[in-house]
Amino acid sequence: MQQLTYDRGLQPYTTTWLPQPIQSAPAIRSKAGKRQEQALCAVFTASLLRLRSSICQSALTELPQAALELTAAQAWLERSIKTPFHQLLAEAAQARDAGHRYITFSPKVFLPLTRVCRDACGYCTFALPPQPGRRIFMTIEEVVDIAKAGALQGCTEALFTLGDKPELLYKEAAEELQQLGYPSTLAYVAAASEAVLRETGLLPHVNAGVMGIEDVRMLQQVAVGQGLMLESASARLLEPGGPHHECPDKEPAARLATIEAAGLAGVPYTSGLLIGIGETRLERLQALLALHSLHCTYGHIQELIIQNFAAKKGTAMEHHPEPPLEELQWTIAMARLIFGSTMNIQAPPNLTPGQGGSICGLEAGWRALLDAGINDWGGVSPLTRDYVNPEKPWPHVESLAAATAATGKVLLPRLTVYPEVVTNIHRWADSSKGKHSPAAAVLRLADSHGLVRGSTWCPGLVGDNTPAAPALVPEPPSDNFAGIDTPSDLARQASAVPEARQQELQAQSAGVPGVRSMPAPRLKRQRAWSVSMGEDGLLEGCPGPSEASGTVQRLVTSVLEQAHTLTEDEVVELFEARGADFHNVCQAADLLRQRTCGDKVTYTVNRNINYTNRCIYACQFCAFSKGKIAEDLRGPSYLLSMAEITRRTAEAWDRGATEVCMQGGIHPDFTGDTYLKILEAAKEGAADMHVHAFSPLEVSQGASTLGQSVSSYLASLRNAGLGSLPGTAAEILDDEVRQELCPDKLRTQEWLDVVEAAHGVGLRTSSTIMFGHCDPTRSWARHILALRDLQARTRGITEFVPLPFVHMEAPIYLKGRARRGPTLRECILMHAVARLALTGYIDNVQASWIKMGPERAIQLMNVGCNDMGGSIMNETISKAAGASHGQELPPEKMEALIEAAGRRPQQRTCIYEHPPLGQREKSFFAAPLAPLVMS
Repeated sequence: MQQLTYDRGLQPYTTTWLPQPIQSAPAIRSKAGKRQEQALCAVFTASLLRLRSSICQSALTELPQAALELTAAQAWLERSIKTPFHQLLAEAAQARDAGHRYITFSPKVFLPLTRVCRDACGYCTFALPPQPGRRIFMTIEEVVDIAKAGALQGCTEALFTLGDKPELLYKEAAEELQQLGYPSTLAYVAAASEAVLRETGLLPHVNAGVMGIEDVRMLQQVAVGQGLMLESASARLLEPGGPHHECPDKEPAARLATIEAAGLAGVPYTSGLLIGIGETRLERLQALLALHSLHCTYGHIQELIIQNFAAKKGTAMEHHPEPPLEELQWTIAMARLIFGSTMNIQAPPNLTPGQGGSICGLEAGWRALLDAGINDWGGVSPLTRDYVNPEKPWPHVESLAAATAATGKVLLPRLTVYPEVVTNIHRWADSSKGKHSPAAAVLRLADSHGLVRGSTWCPGLVGDNTPAAPALVPEPPSDNFAGIDTPSDLARQASAVPEARQQELQAQSAGVPGVRSMPAPRLKRQRAWSVSMGEDGLLEGCPGPSEASGTVQRLVTSVLEQAHTLTEDEVVELFEARGADFHNVCQAADLLRQRTCGDKVTYTVNRNINYTNRCIYACQFCAFSKGKIAEDLRGPSYLLSMAEITRRTAEAWDRGATEVCMQGGIHPDFTGDTYLKILEAAKEGAADMHVHAFSPLEVSQGASTLGQSVSSYLASLRNAGLGSLPGTAAEILDDEVRQELCPDKLRTQEWLDVVEAAHGVGLRTSSTIMFGHCDPTRSWARHILALRDLQARTRGITEFVPLPFVHMEAPIYLKGRARRGPTLRECILMHAVARLALTGYIDNVQASWIKMGPERAIQLMNVGCNDMGGSIMNETISKAAGASHGQELPPEKMEALIEAAGRRPQQRTCIYEHPPLGQREKSFFAAPLAPLVMS
């Protein structure tokens, strides 16, 4: 085996296989990863203890912690010497693949709030002493302007990097802070973070150096994440001649204490190593094990950075040798095997050792780092430079995506915090300020997987607001800022306050002498890029793997050729589809639709009658219901008269409708008799009208008020003329989500029991899912399979209707506890995966044009849908939530859309039968609706 030389104190380069993680980190990871690690840990811990015992003859329990860590590091190193390099990398890559599907990066702006520092590291060009005539700190106005420009290019992270406590060494820094009105650099970075969060929607991540727990908690109120590189656990590097000599903040104990304080405060944290500055491999392993010990205790380290030293002109280490690529690979692999499959491990792509810095050399280096077990490239900016390594420009995202795709991986943008944090964000980020809190900002930018949403398209909005492709360069930011993926309410707030805010920001910098602390960033038009996501879930303009994965190919083939019944895990797998996988799923769903339903697209002519918006329940997603408290917020409540119900039904019949769909809030005065009277009123208006009415919640409530069983009450409704039940109030059939979304509603089994009872008395039902709020994709899978299992027993469900969450006026969104509805990709997959999972059970899959928009709904006919729902003469529920699509899509327009898509329109009834010929003829070019009477 070839031996490589290095600098002082480093073992010759050798490669090894290493034991799996000593312990499992308990908090930031998936449940599946946790189970996997728990199963492995007992075996590997026992193995490691035996290995430790062979090195140290004394009882392990009698050794101090430092000695234990040294012994463990020696064990890892000894074990590593015995295995070839390629095997080490293969083990690390395999571990990475077990925990990470994608390779990620964070689109960011780099904000060097101050470059003045009380430390003087031997390799650093970032830290500068105060310069006459130049400010020490960026003003908050400058910070916000850069963040706004970054938001326009699709950035989601605002990375604050700054010198450590300059006011303790330089009186100029202390005086400038005093003029700005802040007692410390940490207080100032907190104010800057709050301004960025409030005015741009970007997510602050703060690297502010060594601090205590109170400062950590202060920053937690305004920042989503924090970080501090351990760099090294070797105190030897602080000795004279070492890179950390006279750097008090590089004392390993102080840095570990800060990282522990973050654990105590529950902050998602970033740390890592700087390799090649004079440390030995053994010392590197000690540093990794020290971080691992803290993570095992607090579970808060969300990512590890393994960064290689880059020599810089004008520094004490200008001529110090840089570590070769193989050494970086070795350290990454060791970190992966120590921390296990679920840890996020990154290496900065602009620092990758390559041949002459050429793009070919860099891409080869990137592939080598992927082979070593990284799953993340860290922060990459389309706007600002890497001020710590200014000689190393960020790569273009297209080049990075191509190199990633060459290894069979997909490159995706992530948020400041990783998906495992996003899916449990109210534990890890402050939510005390509601929609203005860091937690709410994270959810506004997230998709269902906890990654970057990357588009302004939302269910219920008119038009396609997807941002431009990365190849396009945005215009310079204007005063009327509306950043990519900033929610509408935040954008309105930002545009409403600029004048007063500008005065405030200018006042803060008034009296501070000198020019700005750093030049303003400039767009490089030849290499500029931005971040936006395509409907297939890939970065616009960036390549992904050309072939679908073997797993997805196997699943869709088994469904198409063997009528395979998908399991919960398999449905979840299909909801993950992106790029080639996404197209494979959609094509399979379309083929299955064609086999099952042919080329016809059905629809019904109907009218919605929502007889009251008064409700005793407080569902967190509902903007329709009005209680006493809500009257001042969203207008008065109403209760339709029986005469108005009769009139609306008669009018609908005269306009060609064959169905009225009637639902309402759970009015405090309603009993089971009320619903019977409503049914009677509708039948009085049109005796032959099919009445599709009363959600399972209303049925349960009505039966309860009369002291009847649900089945008995349903029989009474059927005998009075009820034709079928809407399968609404289902929302998400997963009680964990329902507890957050609608805690006082029917639980999952109760809802299923009512629907099964309806089928038992001969009443058919539709079925729905309301998705894209605070629900993971596993909840979607459970919902779909619960419906499939019910249908297997009863065969009473007529169709499946996905209802994307419309967020704009929903209380749960306005409180900062929900996402902005599903992404376009998620909407498409919901319909496609439903076709694959439900065919043979529920063969009609409907697209909601009210939620998706008519044009998007028609497109869904090519991914598994065969039905456009109803023409809907009146719609109020989605409108109340903020949807802006039309109130009616009459048959002549409906059929024109269907025919333009190359499909054959066919009118139907509520239960998928042919309508009476006379009704069909009346439905075209009907007279306008008369004004509504609301009381």
